[in-house]
Amino acid sequence: MRFIDLNRLPWRDPLDVLAPWAATPHAMLLLSDGGEAGRWSYFAAEPQRTFRLMAGDPGGLEELRALLGPPTAAEAGGPPFQGGVVGLLAYEFGARVQPVELDRDDGWPDASLALHGSVLAFDHFERVVVAVGRGGSEADARHARRRAEAWLDAPPLDATFGAPSGPVAEGFEPREPPEAYEAAVADTVARIGRGELYQANIARSWAGRLNVGAGPFDAFRRLVVASPAPFSAYLRLPGRAIVSHSPERFLSIGRDGRTVETRPIKGTRPRGRDAGEDAALRRELRQSPKDRAENLMIVDLMRNDLSRVCEAGSVEVSDLFAVESFAHVHHLVSTVTGRLASGRDAADLLAATFPPGSITGAPKVQAMKRIAALEPPRGPWCGSLFWAGFDGAFDSSVLIRTAAMTEDADGRWRFRATAGAGIVADSDPSAELAETESKIAGLRYAFAGQP
Repeated sequence: MRFIDLNRLPWRDPLDVLAPWAATPHAMLLLSDGGEAGRWSYFAAEPQRTFRLMAGDPGGLEELRALLGPPTAAEAGGPPFQGGVVGLLAYEFGARVQPVELDRDDGWPDASLALHGSVLAFDHFERVVVAVGRGGSEADARHARRRAEAWLDAPPLDATFGAPSGPVAEGFEPREPPEAYEAAVADTVARIGRGELYQANIARSWAGRLNVGAGPFDAFRRLVVASPAPFSAYLRLPGRAIVSHSPERFLSIGRDGRTVETRPIKGTRPRGRDAGEDAALRRELRQSPKDRAENLMIVDLMRNDLSRVCEAGSVEVSDLFAVESFAHVHHLVSTVTGRLASGRDAADLLAATFPPGSITGAPKVQAMKRIAALEPPRGPWCGSLFWAGFDGAFDSSVLIRTAAMTEDADGRWRFRATAGAGIVADSDPSAELAETESKIAGLRYAFAGQP
């Protein structure tokens, strides 16, 4: 795949491009909000090769390397992702890289990988679409680029084109009563007090069914229009789909194949009802000793994880306790950077850091054991969706603010959506419950119209 063919084309809305392909297995859209950290969005369908790793199957991240092959240079001035692998790692993939047993019998693959030599890249800054083709020869690359361009010509499907005027789901109901979550938080706080661990991300879930005739794309479009995020994503698998509006980067590797960044989120406040209240909540979050301590624990964990595969002395915190605002919440975000050691790649980085520290806790393995004792399999939620380029570049999200969707035999779609909170020694169960409500608000409104 060392040959590249790029062509700049007039701007198209990425959602319009996805619409006619939304029901095609392995169609995907990685949709940014066009902000400072989200210049590029990517669409691809009809992969050249796919790989699926189910619970009980042997294997790990070797297939990622096998699909990508030896690194080959990208075109200077082109988009960051110029073909490669788009992959999903479910949370339970963590049992393959961490010494912990997890219940993995939920039907979702531990890993799903798709090799794409054709990609459409949407530049939100310059408002152009770049058709990308990769191949083993100039002719192959040109053919792959034309294949990407052909995706723009697909006629819209009446069943998916045009935003639904009302809710797409029959309901959006918690799977357990709020009291059960508060009890789990209180018990976790007690265990922290006894020295079993320092922090654990404990979650609760909601579930429902989409209305007759509604599909995952309908839910996704409503979600990203009402609540844009830098790492929104749509992924269709056979009989399953992921709909996400994640604000969190897990890991990235720069075009040099060495520069690593992770941006863990820990600390949350809801948005205010007016500008004054909103500003006060931002200040409260920035100054909160509890939230800063919670964030710092995960920053230290991620520093330790990165240090396993980065050059000695290269891991540092470049930004600590920044407040970032999204449609429904404010978050406390820190940035940790490093430089991959010689001979290390994205597979090594994932093996050293997965699952993300921000959604497990500290120490990571002990937090994962606590989570496993309280929750059913998480599936895609709190796993990661990523792209890995042929040149060694890489980017990924933490799959928070995400609904996992499954198609019934009658063609109806069921969904499960989950939200969690980082529990520490001074956590208050009712406050942590309220935090999960704030985090799930965007999905609940998009799916069921509930405020």
